[in-house]
Amino acid sequence: MDDDLTALVVVDAQERMEKAVEHAQAEFGAIRTGRATPALVEHLKVDYYGTETELRAMAGFSVPEARLLVISPYDKSSLGAIEKAIQNSDLGINPSNDGTVIRLSFPVPTEERRKELVKVVKQKSEDGRVTVRNLRRAARHELDALQKDGDLSSDELKRVGEDLDKITQVQVAAIDRLLAHKEQELLGI
Repeated sequence: MDDDLTALVVVDAQERMEKAVEHAQAEFGAIRTGRATPALVEHLKVDYYGTETELRAMAGFSVPEARLLVISPYDKSSLGAIEKAIQNSDLGINPSNDGTVIRLSFPVPTEERRKELVKVVKQKSEDGRVTVRNLRRAARHELDALQKDGDLSSDELKRVGEDLDKITQVQVAAIDRLLAHKEQELLGI
């Protein structure tokens, strides 16, 4: 019973940490590098017949060139709504609508803009690391409570705490790898 409780706490913490890493990766994907990628617009909310709908549910995406994203709506009558949503977004790109598809042409960011984006990415990665560490701390509090209730020995607490620290280090390292990749992507344009 005791091992089940500690295992449950550790597994729950690990799953939450992995979700935090996935969230950081999604945040990085939404940062424009000058390359076209559907991740920049797929979560964009479009007013579709009075309902807020994600663009990925309304259209297909293709990237025929490195700096060109083509959005093909499943319903051609939604072209205007999609175009309006893109214009109102923080992408800073004017869509080109030819009546059947929308084209987004991504300009090459300036050196200054790329450095600003690197700062943004570093902040998002730090937020991710802090989230992972907070999850470790919350799990430690649960384990401490188990020890206080007599369900966990101090030796067992130490062993499980070390396991928790190793899991935390792995997740923080994953965020650091994502950061290094995104930084290289931003500065290597």
